[in-house]
Amino acid sequence: MTSSPEIDLLRAAYAAFNARDIDAALPLMTPDVAWPRAFKGGFVRGPDEVRAYWTEQWSEIDPKVEPLAFYPQDSGQILVEVHQVVRDLTGTVLADERVGHRFTMAQGLIQGMEVCPLPSATAL
Repeated sequence: MTSSPEIDLLRAAYAAFNARDIDAALPLMTPDVAWPRAFKGGFVRGPDEVRAYWTEQWSEIDPKVEPLAFYPQDSGQILVEVHQVVRDLTGTVLADERVGHRFTMAQGLIQGMEVCPLPSATAL
């Protein structure tokens, strides 16, 4: 299993997200973090906007995102293959898929994340 301080931090961030523990997740991000509004489109910036977005998102859907693999990239970014299951608030599955999350790290914290397609296995 791949491990580094950055990957350990990302694992903690996923665990906090899945536990709906915003107060544990936000200190893992830089003050200028850029986070995708994957559910709505666009980006939010900074911890206050991330908190507002996640609070809104969780009032409408129930996402669970489990990291499956971590791929450090030459650019210093980390691509994470995740299994994402999104349910509505009654429990009906809206999406069950594998997607990519590409993280940019700075000072040992998450500076940015983007949702991206997973490259083919040969490209990793």
